[in-house]
Amino acid sequence: MAVLKTKEFYTLLRNDQVSKKEKYRIAKAKIARLLFGFNDRRGLLLKLIIYTMLVSIGFVYLYPVLYMFITSMQSLEDLLDSAVKWIPSTFYTENYSRAYSVMNIKDSLSGSLLIATVPTIFQVAVASIVGFGFARYNFRFKKLFFALMIFSFIVPPQILMMPTYRLFSTFELTGSLNAFIVPAALGQGLNSTIFILIFYQFFKQTPQSLYEAAEVDGANQFTCFFRIAVPMAVPAFIIAFLFSFVWYWNETYLTSLYLTSRSNDLTTILLQLQQFEQTYEAMYPVTENSPNRINEGIKMAGTIISILPLLLIYFFLQRYFVESVDRTGIAGE
Repeated sequence: MAVLKTKEFYTLLRNDQVSKKEKYRIAKAKIARLLFGFNDRRGLLLKLIIYTMLVSIGFVYLYPVLYMFITSMQSLEDLLDSAVKWIPSTFYTENYSRAYSVMNIKDSLSGSLLIATVPTIFQVAVASIVGFGFARYNFRFKKLFFALMIFSFIVPPQILMMPTYRLFSTFELTGSLNAFIVPAALGQGLNSTIFILIFYQFFKQTPQSLYEAAEVDGANQFTCFFRIAVPMAVPAFIIAFLFSFVWYWNETYLTSLYLTSRSNDLTTILLQLQQFEQTYEAMYPVTENSPNRINEGIKMAGTIISILPLLLIYFFLQRYFVESVDRTGIAGE
């Protein structure tokens, strides 16, 4: 039976020449199609389930951020008042001004951007070259090198931290940005294996006939890489850069291990967040009945400041981020 439009359906129900049994059958079929759908159209029930799941999952992800933001906007009186839950009584920004001064945002933000950007550029460049080499060429011990690369990713990084620290100390890499640049330039940055595999998969899918045609026209290997491989792997470059940037930005243990082992002025936002309470107490000494005592609102303001740069980056690059993840077929950690 053809699908009746809404107007035709009501006209049919008001038609006295149609029996009640036939009207009931048509109404039942109409309601079934509305609830469960037909052909490729989703029914109302399926849409309700999907939207309920999306809202629930979204709430689980957004609740911590909403809680941090609302708490950061509450004064000490609101925090102590049990009646104030989600809506602060006043628009209180003093928490952010104090957190801004405690975290030394100017120096820590520049340090975070430096540590996240420079090693990421080296890591993406080297990973693309290594991935291109594995995908394009056959050479002796290729499978062995590939297996060793996978094995280096399987080994827990905690096992290698102390030997790596001893090695970096020997070459005087600790206490400077070189502790991150040199490993990234040698293909041993944070999770470099993942990026090599991404580029390997992309370059493996490139038709060999394109390289052969370019070589017939006189192109060398560098030309093939920069004129053929790189333009076709733009999504891989985007996703590798974004993930590498986020991982370097969020890395705190290695940053504190390599940078704070020697006297160094280079710091990051997350290192300042780790030392937030001690720095706050040093800048705002606490006396008896002092209003300077640290509270949950000030801590949450510092946390919001620490994640704000990444939120802004994702907001402006969301379209490229989603498209690249979809084309590379990987999931974030």
